[in-house]
Amino acid sequence: MIRILCFLILILQGIQATVYTPVKEINATGIVKDMVLVKSHLYIGTDEGRLQVYDTTKQQFIDEVHLPKIKDFMGDFIETRVESVDAIDGRYLLLSDSGKGGYANLWIVENNVTTQVISAKDKKALVKARFIDKEHILLGYLGNEAALFDIKTKKEKYRVQLSESKFSDFALNEDKSQAVFSCESGILYIINTNTGRVVKELSGVNLDNVYKVDFKNGVVSGAGQDRKGSLYFVKSGKSDFIAGSFLIYATALSPSAKKVAFAVDEQNNISIYDTASKRRLALLKGQKSTLSIIIFSDENRLFSASGDKSIMMWNIK
Repeated sequence: MIRILCFLILILQGIQATVYTPVKEINATGIVKDMVLVKSHLYIGTDEGRLQVYDTTKQQFIDEVHLPKIKDFMGDFIETRVESVDAIDGRYLLLSDSGKGGYANLWIVENNVTTQVISAKDKKALVKARFIDKEHILLGYLGNEAALFDIKTKKEKYRVQLSESKFSDFALNEDKSQAVFSCESGILYIINTNTGRVVKELSGVNLDNVYKVDFKNGVVSGAGQDRKGSLYFVKSGKSDFIAGSFLIYATALSPSAKKVAFAVDEQNNISIYDTASKRRLALLKGQKSTLSIIIFSDENRLFSASGDKSIMMWNIK
C-alpha cells in the first residue's frame, strides 16, 4: 500500500516536469567512486587507482594521478580504489584503500609530487576526506567519528564520536565552517569544523540510513534508505520530505538551495524539485546504473555519476 501511495505521489509531482537527457557523457578510466567540482574542474576518483581532472569549460581531461598498486590477500598487486578526492589551490587529496584490514591511505599531491600522509600502519578506518583549508582535512571515520587532520604535523586536532551508528556521508557548507554528518540511524549532526563541537542535531524525517547529504545556503538535504528525500531548514528548524518509490541513494542542492535533486526511482532517474513547494521541475533520464553522486555546478547545470565509468552532464531550464 505504501509503495502504491509513493508511486501516486510521484505521478502527481511529475505532471508538469520537463524530461531531459544528458547533453554530454564523460568517460572515466574506471568506475567512479567519488567526484567533486571545484570552480570549473571535476575531480574524479576511480577504482583503477586514479584521480582524473576534467575541465568542464574546455570539456577535456587535463590532469591525472595514478597511485601505486596495493597487495591483495593473495599477495598479488592490484589497483587501489580511490574512495574520496578533493582539491584546493593546486593541491590534490586522495583517500584510497590500503588492502590491509579496512584501513585507509591518504595522499597529498602538489607540483606533481605525491606524498603519503596516512598509511595502513596508522590504523585509520576512513571513509571520506575533504579539505577545510590547504593545511587541514576533515575526516569521516567508519565508526561515525569526525576528525580534523593537520597535514604539517600529521596529527588530529580533534576526533569526536558523533553516535554509535555507522557513518554514511558528510557535506560541508559553503565556507567550510560547518559540516553535516549522516549515519545509519537517520539522525544528522551539524558540527563546527574548527572545534568538532556538535551545534545541531537534525532528526524526525529519516528513520533509517541516510546515504548522502548536501548542505547549501542553510538547507540540508538527505537521501534516505526509507525512501524519503529529507529537507531541513537549519535556521527555522523546519523539516519536510519528498517521497520516493525506491531507496534514495543520492541528493544535491543547487547553490541557492532553491532546487533539490533526488534519485527517487528504480530507473536511476534524477528528479529536480522546487525546495519550497516540493513541485517537481524536471526529470533527468539516461543514467546507466545506480546513482551515487549528483552535483549542481549552477542553478541549471548538473553532473552525475553512478556505479560505472560514465559521468553525465545535464542542462535544465
